[in-house]
Order: sequence, then C-alpha cells, then structure tokens
Amino acid sequence: QVQVVESGGGLVQPGGSLSVSCTLSGLNFNIYNIYWYRQAPGQQRELVAGIMTDATTKFGEAAKGRFTILRNNAEKWVTLQMNRLNTEDTGTYYCWAELLPIGPNYWGQGTQVTVSS
Repeated sequence: QVQVVESGGGLVQPGGSLSVSCTLSGLNFNIYNIYWYRQAPGQQRELVAGIMTDATTKFGEAAKGRFTILRNNAEKWVTLQMNRLNTEDTGTYYCWAELLPIGPNYWGQGTQVTVSS
C-alpha cells in the first residue's frame, strides 16, 4: 500500500521559517519525481517546488530565492525548507509523487501552513 504523508506544518510569523516533510512508502522512491503544491482557500492549487530523480529542482515563482527542496533516497523523504515567509504563503501544502511517463501518481493528504502575526 502506497502512503504519502506530509508533516511539519504549523503557524509561523511573517519573516519566519518553516520546514515541511513528505515521507513515502510502498513505492520505489528512487524513480519518482516529488513535488510540493499548495492551495489557499478559494484558490487553485499551485506548484511550489519539485525535485526530480536526478536531484534537479524546479520552483514556482513565489518560491524562487526563498525555498529549498531536498530528497533522501535512502530514507524516502523530501523536505521543503521555507524562509522569509509571508502571509501569501498560507495554505495547505501537498506532496505529489510523479512517475513518468504515465504514473501511477500519488497525492498526500496535505499539511497546513499558516503565516500570521
């Protein structure tokens, strides 16, 4: 059974930092690209960051220069480190595991990040 589990969300003040993690099991982690998406209330889900099987990375515009993403193939997790957070970073953060070219792909249940003073 495949499990994609996010953790580490919470409340942080503007300007602060927070790290969220995604732990995967039940699949061959090494062959999956892993992405973080987020969704604010009333908004569409948007790309935050991704890390490919060869460790190359990509970032959404809002994350560039502020966020980093790392993967650990041995322990099957991906971490998103978020710095200089602002209120627009508030939302539910989802982990997505992508297997090219046609899947299967998997979503986690999400973890809430709230940036507020």
